[in-house]
Amino acid sequence: MIESLEEQGHALWPSRLAGEELAELARLFDAWPKGRPGRRIDPARAGGLAGVERLCAAMRPYMGEAVRPVRAILFDKQDGANWALGWHQDRTIEVAERKQVEGFGPWTVKQGRVHVAPPVSLLERMVTVRFHLDPVDGENAPLLVAPGSHRRGLIPEEAISGVVEELGEVVCVAEAGAVWLYRTLILHASARSVPGRHRRVLQIDLSADDLSGGLGWAIDGKSAA
Repeated sequence: MIESLEEQGHALWPSRLAGEELAELARLFDAWPKGRPGRRIDPARAGGLAGVERLCAAMRPYMGEAVRPVRAILFDKQDGANWALGWHQDRTIEVAERKQVEGFGPWTVKQGRVHVAPPVSLLERMVTVRFHLDPVDGENAPLLVAPGSHRRGLIPEEAISGVVEELGEVVCVAEAGAVWLYRTLILHASARSVPGRHRRVLQIDLSADDLSGGLGWAIDGKSAA
């Protein structure tokens, strides 16, 4: 798994969520507002899930003892909240509050939570994890990734299509309870799902780093604009 994550930028966790771990994940989606595509939650809440704790324990030898979720987002592609996502890289992190620190910027606020683009070296050490509550086949909007693109640094917008054409794409299908890991900088995309289905996912970003200049991850304090 680690070799694939390093070389290709993506890997399927040999384990999976089952039983109470899957039930805990399902409870995050209780009373989901109709028509809402995604919701950002406290990373500490995600970190308290048994399945996430088990995954973090498995990642400590690779990422370091301090590894923990530093951002958490719930997604549900469904009727009334269905979207396609073009090829892109994730380039921002969630922090507790805004402070002017060299190398960090520009700043944005997403659903009331403060985000900033950090130095690329930080993003290169991070891992993004997707926990699947629903089966994801070729028609249920699987994530598409360009293998090896995480080793290209920040890719200019105008160069993305060429990189995808060069590297090709992998379709990340999943069973319920499956867990996919990605290097955070990997190029990725997804299509719209077919009508009448859900594609519920908990996505977390993992890091073992502390932030510089007095900045703190959202998990270290309440993120606010």
